[in-house]
Amino acid sequence: MNFIHLNVHSHYSKGWGVGTIEEIFEVLTWAQLGIHQKPCGFLNVCNYFKHLVEFLDHMVRQNFIDSKHRSLINIAEDPGVLLNHFESYVPPVYDKSTWALRMSNI
Repeated sequence: MNFIHLNVHSHYSKGWGVGTIEEIFEVLTWAQLGIHQKPCGFLNVCNYFKHLVEFLDHMVRQNFIDSKHRSLINIAEDPGVLLNHFESYVPPVYDKSTWALRMSNI
């Protein structure tokens, strides 16, 4: 894991390969589980992550991802905009037991 550290202020990806995608999703999972409350994001240069974003939104529509968990992922084409998202980021608050019960009923 070359860029994931719990002592940093944010986590981001800028369009590398499968290993990087796996790493950023691991960090997102940590955020979902409450292991950290730091912003995560994709620097979407030239719409590199367009189809991934569409897939994530599809997963929300199909109830595989809660919309609050989807909101953990900041996406911007401009580095300054992404940094502004990071600076204003407020982690979502959700009841894990309610979420787990709802997911078990799907």
